[in-house]
Amino acid sequence: MRASIYRNFLFRLHPTTTAKASKITNHTRNIMSESDQSTGFSTPRLVTKKVLAKLQHEGEGAVVRRSIGRSELKFLDPFLMLDDFSGILVVVVAAVSPPAGFPDHPHRGFETVTYMLQGGITHQDFAGHKGTIHTGDVQWMTAGRGIIHSEMPAGEGEQKGLQLWINLSSQDKMIEPGYQELLSDDIKTAEKDGVEVRIIAGKSMGVQSPVYTRTPTMYLDFTLKPRAQMNQSIPESWNGFVYIIEGEGVFGKPTSSPVTAHHVLVLGPGDGLSVWNRSSKPLRFVLIAGQPINEPVVQYGPFVMNTQAEIDQTIEDYHYSKNGFEMAKYWRSQ
Repeated sequence: MRASIYRNFLFRLHPTTTAKASKITNHTRNIMSESDQSTGFSTPRLVTKKVLAKLQHEGEGAVVRRSIGRSELKFLDPFLMLDDFSGILVVVVAAVSPPAGFPDHPHRGFETVTYMLQGGITHQDFAGHKGTIHTGDVQWMTAGRGIIHSEMPAGEGEQKGLQLWINLSSQDKMIEPGYQELLSDDIKTAEKDGVEVRIIAGKSMGVQSPVYTRTPTMYLDFTLKPRAQMNQSIPESWNGFVYIIEGEGVFGKPTSSPVTAHHVLVLGPGDGLSVWNRSSKPLRFVLIAGQPINEPVVQYGPFVMNTQAEIDQTIEDYHYSKNGFEMAKYWRSQ
């Protein structure tokens, strides 16, 4: 009976998905790009798919806008999920309000990146790690072989942020858990010609982030003033996407139609992205790209492995508090 309860809880938290990384990669590669002299790239990346992040309920009273990880875009190797959370907590632009949030829940086999846009979230786990991230702060958590933690609103008012799930290769799925935490003031920035960028991971305008990405990843937060334009190089072998936080912009080529907030734009092949803000208001978006892992993905809620047998073992490990979940037996968040 207890195992059945666990299974139902985990499935509600995040539904089961199965994917092969190569399918999306090959689909993206088959779409031809168009060049434009104003981009400065030999092969500018164009938008191959547009997905509106729709509201849904997660955790306890939390509301999120999920883009990656829903039926229209289940997986974009190496990215598993993107939530914009509001009203309480969690992964890609969302909001959170007390007492809603994400009480004690497990992870295995991937990383979570939580980026606060407004308010704060308090995190604690079964290994004794505890802290609060506030507006502009980032927590980069490597779940590895196992973490059980809670993520709850810090204080009153609405909490907003993005949470991204990044897959780990088979050789890294069972590593020891770890954290990288960046305060807002420690995140490097650059600015030029009406374009400002916060460099969470990777490099932009000659500025490199100190964050170590076990799965090579670029995570850039851009703000463009009205009538500003930007060009950002992206490694050609990487998959990439844009999530628009506010405003509207033209992406890929100057003749494209403007796209508004809460859309994810999947980028086709090429060596860089160009963006134009032709509106009278600022445009803010994150540009995220990563090196594909090209391995099978089997997901059961918050567990992401390579085979169904590994998922079955993970559920058993969680249920019996072993193989990385030993401290779960008596731990409860405060």
